[in-house]
Amino acid sequence: MLNDTSKAILLVEDNPDDVALTLRAFKKNNIMNTVVIAKDGTEALDYLYGTGEYADRDTTDTPQIVLLDLKLPKINGLEVLKRIREDERTKLLPVIILTSSKEQQDLLDGYSLGANSYIRKPVDFDQFIEAVRQLGLYWLVLNIGPTTD
Repeated sequence: MLNDTSKAILLVEDNPDDVALTLRAFKKNNIMNTVVIAKDGTEALDYLYGTGEYADRDTTDTPQIVLLDLKLPKINGLEVLKRIREDERTKLLPVIILTSSKEQQDLLDGYSLGANSYIRKPVDFDQFIEAVRQLGLYWLVLNIGPTTD
């Protein structure tokens, strides 16, 4: 898969099994981007804005995409999305909600707050591999973002 592997993917996910599954799916689909893992909403925002443990990070090096779970400790995914869209530095950053939530309200809220896409995590591993393949193909290869370096 041809993509800019120098650009990181920010995976915001608190479930270690889902992190492992996502990383395995990336590897199986030859998605070689660096994956930065944030285990909660606070860590995700710290990474994006260079605060907390990421205070020394170059914040001009934004991730190519954010894969955002909704059910997160500290700050939930919808609040993270809201803050991303409110900040001039990240308001155009592609955010894909990747969640197991089947709540219609979560879907509506996600899009209302500016999510670029909403994907329900398939329970079956083969379906998940295929979902990640399509996600990678579209968001990392085909999609042309608002900022091109």
